[in-house]
Amino acid sequence: MGETVTVSVDNGIAIVTIANPPVNALGHAVRQGLDAAADRIASDGDIRAAIIRADGGTFPAGADIAEFPDVPAPLHGDVFDKIEALHKPVVAAIHGTALGGGLELALACHFRVAAEGAKMGLPEVQLGLLPGARGTQRLPRLIGAEAALGMMLTGKPIDAAKALKAGLIDELVPAAELDEKAFEMATALMAKDGPLPRASQDSEWTRKDRDDPQLFERVKEAHGRLFRGVIAPDAILTCVKAAVELPFDKGAEVEASEFARLLSSDQSRAMIHVFFAMRETAKVPGIGKETPLIDIKSVGIIGAGTMGGGIAMCFANAGIPVKLVEVKAEALERGLGVIRKNYENTAKKGRLTGDQVESLVSSITGTLDMEDLSDVDLVIEAVFESMEIKEKVFTRLDSIAKQGAILASNTSFLDINHIAAMTSRPEMVLGLHFFSPANVMPLLEVVRGDKSSDSVIATGMKLGKTLRKTPVLAGVCDGFIANRLMFPYMVASQQMLLRGTPMQDIDAALKQYGFAMGPIALLDLIGLDVIDFPGEMTMTGELVKAERRGQKLNGGFYDYDEKRRGTPAPAALEIIEKVRAAHGIETAPPLQADEILTGLLYPVVNEGARILEEGIALRAGDIDVTAILGYNWPSYQGGPMCWADIHGLDRIVSGLEKMGVEPAPLLAEKAASGGSFT
Repeated sequence: MGETVTVSVDNGIAIVTIANPPVNALGHAVRQGLDAAADRIASDGDIRAAIIRADGGTFPAGADIAEFPDVPAPLHGDVFDKIEALHKPVVAAIHGTALGGGLELALACHFRVAAEGAKMGLPEVQLGLLPGARGTQRLPRLIGAEAALGMMLTGKPIDAAKALKAGLIDELVPAAELDEKAFEMATALMAKDGPLPRASQDSEWTRKDRDDPQLFERVKEAHGRLFRGVIAPDAILTCVKAAVELPFDKGAEVEASEFARLLSSDQSRAMIHVFFAMRETAKVPGIGKETPLIDIKSVGIIGAGTMGGGIAMCFANAGIPVKLVEVKAEALERGLGVIRKNYENTAKKGRLTGDQVESLVSSITGTLDMEDLSDVDLVIEAVFESMEIKEKVFTRLDSIAKQGAILASNTSFLDINHIAAMTSRPEMVLGLHFFSPANVMPLLEVVRGDKSSDSVIATGMKLGKTLRKTPVLAGVCDGFIANRLMFPYMVASQQMLLRGTPMQDIDAALKQYGFAMGPIALLDLIGLDVIDFPGEMTMTGELVKAERRGQKLNGGFYDYDEKRRGTPAPAALEIIEKVRAAHGIETAPPLQADEILTGLLYPVVNEGARILEEGIALRAGDIDVTAILGYNWPSYQGGPMCWADIHGLDRIVSGLEKMGVEPAPLLAEKAASGGSFT
């Protein structure tokens, strides 16, 4: 049976142990081992019951996604069916996380005991898939269709206590007692006669769900947001309907058909790409585990505005004390007040206690004296985006910070090499670009300067994980990866507007593609005074002159009602006409949705290719991750580079040429050779 699955027999109980680190994924060797173990349990007369358990930190946490789409036999569902069909009781001993195929394995066992703190879930929807090893058929029969759909549609795990209440597990025990309790349960079951409970059999839940004609409409209404743009949720609904209405074997056929359809879809291809890309970003060639890290036990942040305050919260949340520096007492008090208010709002939602709020707030100390940063391990500058100001800050900081401290800038666009040159220790300088709001947004761009040491970069990447961010390494250029990537998108949207395509049409086309909002509405949200488009007279510049700065002041391109619903602003339409006339731009017929989409997204792909050519990003997947986490690019489209591969690189090259845009050499080369980015 190989080393990944072993079987020992103790007093008539077969103890089947899975050992496939790091997460006991149900790869080919594990499935072979479980299949052989089931055969032995069935044929060995000395075995009267069995336990399926796992070594290490977790019960199987899912399938081995690297095997997709051509998963070799034996298939997961076939192995699990064989286990459930055994006429000897099988107990699943669950610890850590039983996710995806791991939970489906547990469902195939006749009884389930879990350790306190264990989590169980079916996250396949996050890969554009559904539970394909009979999970859509067994779980509804065990806990009811509504609860099962809640788990499958969100992909979020539930804890063991909730699983016990739902009927997903039979017993909950302290973690240290799991193996002992599983053995006691198996021993007791050997003495019992009668049929074994099987989650493939109809239950009271099945009968109740059949008598509930509004069930699926109610679930779809409750989770409507999860159905927008993606196809997997409807497929899950179809499978669970089959579980309620059809015999198990017929429902399993529906599940297999829907799973195959999803697995061959562009959406699943994109989402599986994103799954792996998210895990690749922390890997930096030439920087391995042997690279020494700098211990970050205390942090200083210069600037208590929106960014500085948000960054301070990130470190406080990670248990790292912060000194927050401002020039004026009013600004410092305002910044600390906003931080407290943010935490208190979280407490009102039940996610923090009052004591936790006080502990977090007290871990952030305000000061008006930069000299107070002389003993911290890391300083992050988060002042106004002006090179002149940043030069002064880093020159002063160089004389204050202790030797060995890392000096970082939160700049969004400016040259980290120039900033580093303001110090006598450029090897200790890097960019740590947080996205606003910093305490919420999951992306952290770690910007490597020409002289940044390997230890500093390794520490920055590790810091991202400590702060529960996804770190992406970027080289030095205007805008690094995310902002540089999406700048052509913003510029193209402005050009479309000036040439006569209505703003609401532009935004609608991008919402239809999957963005939360289109580029014009996004500008209003960011703030028109933040964006600096090239040119002497720009629409954003004129709107700011008219005291229209977006949602934060008087509206921008749109006017907003009390629910922040936007309608095109007459004042903005007048300014569009004014700028159009000043530049002598002639209007053209409004673009159709597909023309808007290609006109905005093709330049992004082209810029992504240049970012790769220049080595600003290590991988195409890193570019996709920054677009998804930094700009809300829909994950089911895979990010710009994955989408480009699926859409067709030759189509993009041709489209760019028709637009009068020169394709990046790397893009043209890949299109000509039939290559791909991802």
